Amino acid sequence: MARVKGGPRPHLRHRKIIHMGKGQFGSRHRLFRRANEAMLKSLWYAYRDRRNRKRDLRRLWIARINAAARLNGSTYSRLIAGLHRANINLNRKMLADLAVRDPHAFERIVESTRG
Repeated sequence: MARVKGGPRPHLRHRKIIHMGKGQFGSRHRLFRRANEAMLKSLWYAYRDRRNRKRDLRRLWIARINAAARLNGSTYSRLIAGLHRANINLNRKMLADLAVRDPHAFERIVESTRG
């Protein structure tokens, strides 16, 4: 019986995978099997790191808020507790942005949490 290789559909699928491996090193952008392995791994890393990016950004915002709070005679934990007590609803992203771009406004926020 003659061997059936599949025809144009698998060829197109292989080409798509090889194309996704563009920029990879060595056989990972030339050979279908290696390219497929690399592509599956890279898609998994992308999925995982979309979640990790959120963690990393939150850590960065907290570090920036803490540094700015300490320059104004407070700490991160005291500042956040004061914000809750004063019923000021600013998220960490906005606080970090204020701390970097508008230190005077951040200073006023720190002062309002002390009372």
